Amino acid sequence: MIKKSLPLIFILFYFHGFSQKTIQEEIASNILEDSRNIKIYLPKGYEKDSLKNYPLTIVLDAEYLFDTYVGNSVLFALKDKSPKQIIVGIPMKNTKKKDTYFNSDNGMLYESNIAFYEFIRDEVLFFMESNYRTSFFISLVGEGTSANLISHFLKERKPFINSYICINPTFSKFVRQEFQSYNLNKFLKEDNTFYLYTNNSTSFSIKKQATIGTLQRDLAALKLKNFHIVNDTIKTASSISAMSEAIPRAINKIFEIYAPISKEEFKKNIENKSPKDAISYLENKYIEIEYLFGSNIGIRERDIYAIENIIIDKENGDYLRDFGKMILKLFPTSPLGEYYIGRYYESGKNIRKALKYYKIGYGKMDPGDPNSEAFYENILRLGGE
Repeated sequence: MIKKSLPLIFILFYFHGFSQKTIQEEIASNILEDSRNIKIYLPKGYEKDSLKNYPLTIVLDAEYLFDTYVGNSVLFALKDKSPKQIIVGIPMKNTKKKDTYFNSDNGMLYESNIAFYEFIRDEVLFFMESNYRTSFFISLVGEGTSANLISHFLKERKPFINSYICINPTFSKFVRQEFQSYNLNKFLKEDNTFYLYTNNSTSFSIKKQATIGTLQRDLAALKLKNFHIVNDTIKTASSISAMSEAIPRAINKIFEIYAPISKEEFKKNIENKSPKDAISYLENKYIEIEYLFGSNIGIRERDIYAIENIIIDKENGDYLRDFGKMILKLFPTSPLGEYYIGRYYESGKNIRKALKYYKIGYGKMDPGDPNSEAFYENILRLGGE
């Protein structure tokens, strides 16, 4: 039990290090006919780069989910497993019943639930997009009945939420019919990427486990290329522990495309590709990262090396030039683009052109770079100076 608590304690203590970046705002809501306080976390470096955009995450139940989500998001970003995020929290300590408790007789939302739904959709989103540099990628996070409310955003005719994170969800007994009415096939028409995370837990009542389990089986049967279903089950005796475990597990899946190529990703998606398709996969990965998250990170060298053997060993290295051109397109300051183009020409015995590209690549390198001498060996090997 003590070991289970350590990650959460660490995150909460860690959070004190960046709490000064949290801004308090008040939104005068025409829909709710009341004012609501929100708190906003801006990631490190937000003020320094006036052009960079960030994914937006809206966290309901902010009085207990906000700090934990922010702490996890910072750690994932530091480890290069997710982009930095702008996070807005909506405290609901005194309003959760009015905001999210649905009609248990038919599963429908009450008028006050609908008003809160519209407040999020039409006022919180508008406020954040008008005042902060948000990217196209939007996430909603909620727990219990708030998670149920989040699931209702799936019914929007034109989807605008990318990830729906439903933690310890409290669904109605009509949830299967509700999801069927959302026509999830509509997501296939969208040129975008979507995620739905739900977690079951051994800490829930037998009835609640059965409700979530049935829904998860229905969702698992869906085959939607751009709509990713993440069905999770957390084995613990505590719903609080389930909550603290669900957040990092959700972040890990939802931002998996951002992370460097893992052994699992390579084996599943790249290993058996042709050089041409491997190059396309890598290029599309980084184009999608920039489009979704506003993160122009060039291309990680470790991802270049991840597919290097496919390019060199298959089809006689005929795609080395294409590989180099792709690298120059996404990461023009890297010498690796010229290096692979140089290798292409060297393998074809075109020494003059090979030397040209090796020299250009070497010229990009810092003299203090520990790899610069090894790179220069390519020039010397071909008789250059």
